Amino acid sequence: MPDTLKIAFEALSADPCDQAVILVGPDLKPPATAADLLAPVPDLLKRAVAADGFKGKSGSFVDLLAPQGLSVSRLIAAGTGKVEDWKEQDVVRLGGGICARLPDAALSATILCETTAGPLDAGQAADLALGLRLRFYAFDRYKTKRGNGEEGPKRRTVTFRVADPKAARKAFKAREAVADGVDLARDLVNEPPNVLSPPEFARRASALDKLGVEVAVLGERELKKLGMGALLAVGQGSRKDSQVVVMRWDGGRDGAAPAVFIGKGVCFDTGGISIKPGEGMQDMKGDMGGAAAVTGLMHALAARKARVNAIGIIGLVENMPDGNAYRPGDILTSMSGQTIEIINTDAEGRLVLADLLWYARETFKPRFMVNLATLTGAIMVALGQEHAGLFSNDDDLSGSLTSAGLATGERVWRMPLTSEYDKLMDSQFADMKNAGGRHAGAITAAQFLQRFVGDTTWAHLDIAGTAMNSPKTDLNRSWGSGWGVRLLDRLVSETCEG
Repeated sequence: MPDTLKIAFEALSADPCDQAVILVGPDLKPPATAADLLAPVPDLLKRAVAADGFKGKSGSFVDLLAPQGLSVSRLIAAGTGKVEDWKEQDVVRLGGGICARLPDAALSATILCETTAGPLDAGQAADLALGLRLRFYAFDRYKTKRGNGEEGPKRRTVTFRVADPKAARKAFKAREAVADGVDLARDLVNEPPNVLSPPEFARRASALDKLGVEVAVLGERELKKLGMGALLAVGQGSRKDSQVVVMRWDGGRDGAAPAVFIGKGVCFDTGGISIKPGEGMQDMKGDMGGAAAVTGLMHALAARKARVNAIGIIGLVENMPDGNAYRPGDILTSMSGQTIEIINTDAEGRLVLADLLWYARETFKPRFMVNLATLTGAIMVALGQEHAGLFSNDDDLSGSLTSAGLATGERVWRMPLTSEYDKLMDSQFADMKNAGGRHAGAITAAQFLQRFVGDTTWAHLDIAGTAMNSPKTDLNRSWGSGWGVRLLDRLVSETCEG
């Protein structure tokens, strides 16, 4: 079991504490409350920063262990940079950086939420706590030994001393709901594939009913009746039944069109008959990162009681090689009635999404649809792992996603969709083929999806570079990042709850 974290908010004071964190800017002066804490040794900070070369830059720290004359056992000075230049993400990242500096042995720590410009407001204090909460996550449930001779998990407490504890608690409550959603998505992506099969994923998603989410699980019999021939083909080589989970949160106005979020959930992807190389195949347990993000988002929306009607739909399959597996050359009939020639069975995620997109638009008449998928390696060739690829048929939705990405740090970059790329998906035997060749692979995959969208406002996020094995940041050290939960929660709050 992992360590647990309790976050508390108390009134701003210099009362005695064990591990203390103070915020210091480029002027290298302690804020008023920190100065009171340092009063017994007033020149301590000045001498420490001079010895360390600390300049108060954002992301820089100075540690003072057992400082003589003070009651604290450790004092950490955290650089803030220029507070007047702060953006929301600067505060969140600062919280993550502080979390990283707290020693493993510390069971409690106190952060004085004040700069020389004055106390942090409730939102800033809550953002600082959010950053610490996101960084604290670790996935170690399958480790039988903790190391260093330690036994059992620790319960840690971090106290934020703030000007208005009540307001800070209220502000953090919604942020904590989002953090819980991020952690749920991380857990799902990190789980091994022998544990997280499609039925097990569906069972975990069904637990959202405890938060008031209406959950329906569609098995293979129901999917056949619906005509989801593309999705079912992907999973027909697996002994694990394919599932579609529909999660519904009705927090908005009665009858208002829902925002619909759709996730690719390939719980393991061998590539099927077009089998992948063995090296790195273990990473394909994360090919359900889109479904994980949608599940985490629905948790977040329900837990913070978002004022929106939202639906999450995830398609859960395994793509396995077997005597019953689908083959290159097969022609499938999708739920839309459109036929698909299979060129490569490793281009499977778009088949799952094709049926889900059609089902969503026909069943729910959405105000907009956003799908997430670890869809192509090509998007990493184009964008690396710093941005997700954004494809959309609507400028307003694209702009809102871009804005939400800049605010949360989960950034997107819009890619083109044009008829010249679309024709690369034409087939000589069927209405379309499922792979368009080597060039523009991420774009042609998006063009394929667009054929199942019609005139519904829609965006596709290719998160292959951001959802799993993504670069470590101040807010995430996990293999599974939970990417997309914060982005889409911000999209909802800014476009649907105003």
